[in-house]
Amino acid sequence: MPSQARLHQFHNYAFECLYRRNLLYNTCWEDPAIDHQALDLAAHDEILVITSAGCNALDYCLGPVAPRRVIAVDANPRQSALLELKCAGIRALSHTDFFALFGHGRHPAARRLYHHHLRPLLSPPSRRIWDERITWFSDDRPGHSFYNHGLSGVVGRSMRHWLRSRPQLWRAIQDLLQARTMAEQQCIWDQRIERRLFSPGLRWLLGRQALMSLLGVPVEQTRQVRDGHASGIAGFIRDAMRSVFRDLPITDNYFWTLYLRGCYTPGNCPRYLSAAGFQALKDGLVERIDIRTATVSSALRDDPQLHPSRFVLLDHMDWMGHAQPQALAEEWSQIMRAAAPKTRLLWRSGAGKTPFVDRCQYHLEDGRQGLVGERLHYHRDRADHLHRQDRVGTYASFHIADLVD
Repeated sequence: MPSQARLHQFHNYAFECLYRRNLLYNTCWEDPAIDHQALDLAAHDEILVITSAGCNALDYCLGPVAPRRVIAVDANPRQSALLELKCAGIRALSHTDFFALFGHGRHPAARRLYHHHLRPLLSPPSRRIWDERITWFSDDRPGHSFYNHGLSGVVGRSMRHWLRSRPQLWRAIQDLLQARTMAEQQCIWDQRIERRLFSPGLRWLLGRQALMSLLGVPVEQTRQVRDGHASGIAGFIRDAMRSVFRDLPITDNYFWTLYLRGCYTPGNCPRYLSAAGFQALKDGLVERIDIRTATVSSALRDDPQLHPSRFVLLDHMDWMGHAQPQALAEEWSQIMRAAAPKTRLLWRSGAGKTPFVDRCQYHLEDGRQGLVGERLHYHRDRADHLHRQDRVGTYASFHIADLVD
């Protein structure tokens, strides 16, 4: 086997080991504000979403139109356990205690709250996970936070340490976080941050697959991003950060500011953490969350009663399209079989285009088969318009498609 192929195989194996043994995401890294505009939700809709950290599953319940049910599926039981813990906190805690846990990422009485109020509301698998990890929320040493844990938390903590070791850059970033006008924000980025931030050392590090794996980016997706940008991974990230920090307001960007601050603030946080959002969920909307540890395929195959009308597939098809094409074909076959009439699907990609979706073959039990692309009606202009508003900015493309007969 050529050395490049062996290296590729090793990186795939390493990613699988990281994925199967760890919490990957301690927060969602997709912007639900543009999802709401793309989904056009109605009260009768059922959404199937890949769970990740569960933030967006909760956000979908908050409307502006609340769907009938949000089915959150993830093959990683630790991601399911995190959403279960959030739902238990919404049901059992005050907003003050809940925000301390999931806003600040720490609470002085985290263990007591867990054992007295949260643990009884969890499934047995989630209890086993949090029995070992509830100390992630303990306020027992300076700087300790839940948001330092999980693989993305390790990267976030390391990033803050690296930035603090460069005082001029760190001061500039603190000033950026306090900027109140776009002109001020742009000036700080242009004159004080971009050149200092993207040093040769950082550009080298951003090109390493080990770092991408810690961020939940598998080998195939790394390759798509690298091949799709003239300056590779580092160039793509530089352009993405320029768009986010220079061209969009930082004041409501709770994605990047979480990792720069190490916590959320009451004025810059996901909607489920706001007082109004928390109360709406507590008053009944949280009961619309249906959590399942499964792949998209197995969730649909194992429950014939599931007929979602909306799918939010994140970016997982990037690696399935190359590493597991048969699994992707099975997933689309199950989506075609189970989808309700007038179904809409959203997904993101590290590539500018996703031909591996269109040329994927589906097979139905009644004998119908064909290419997935023949059954999709794309809303490309709308997707491109919304993609430019995305506060995360780390995907090369955003896709909206309706399933047609």
